[in-house]
Amino acid sequence: MTTAASRRYLMCRPTHFAVTYKINPWMDPTAPYDNALAVSQWENLRQTFLDLGHTVDLIDPIPGLPDMVFAANGATVVDGKVLAVQFRDAERADEGPAYANWFTDAGFEVFDSKHTNEGEGDILLAGDVLLAGTGFRTSHAAHAQTQEIFGRPVITLQLVDPAYYHLDTALCVLDERNVAYLPSAFSPGSQAVLRRLFPNAVIATEADAEVLGLNAVSDGRTVVLPVQATGLAAALQAAGYETVGVDVSELRKAGGGPKCCTLVIRDRD
Repeated sequence: MTTAASRRYLMCRPTHFAVTYKINPWMDPTAPYDNALAVSQWENLRQTFLDLGHTVDLIDPIPGLPDMVFAANGATVVDGKVLAVQFRDAERADEGPAYANWFTDAGFEVFDSKHTNEGEGDILLAGDVLLAGTGFRTSHAAHAQTQEIFGRPVITLQLVDPAYYHLDTALCVLDERNVAYLPSAFSPGSQAVLRRLFPNAVIATEADAEVLGLNAVSDGRTVVLPVQATGLAAALQAAGYETVGVDVSELRKAGGGPKCCTLVIRDRD
């Protein structure tokens, strides 16, 4: 476990949150949803980050983009460079330019994505390497562009379970040296890679993954995760991490958890 560092996050209030279409297995447009509850749960998540000493920047929500709350999909930001996104689904396409414009206005160097690429949903910094998921959303071709832009080794991980369609639903980077993950969400070869890279990883159960327990945010010491993931919280504590449980179950109706709502802004050192 590394020492906790103050992080800078970008978030988007779920003012327009709704579940009106289905682009992942979690979404059911026929089921009820509660926008006010989603906003309240999101506000609690934001306050949790502030209480932990982190900085939270906000991007303005745009009407007609109910999934814009899932800021992690809006970009990948490493060393002050921003790789913009290109969504697979038309329903989310307009989110990409909105996030790119925010970073441009904030003075960041922004690179357009040449391939389907859904940001930190599938590209996670782990120490000196980038773990990159593919199989459902981000294309394998996007991994090469990611490596060229950031100049860091990219490790491709093949996702095989549609319920865990983004890497950040199946794996959480805990610190520079360790992760937590659900082995069955990955191909046999990718499982072997993860065992080699992270021999001391925290292994999640299906029960905790099913409440998006791995869609968690870690600052190296404290892991913010869904309160329903009790087994994973206990395993993290046994591994030496502190945990904070939050309830974002309303947002889970669209397939998102704490990490989906949280884009890490890594300024140039």
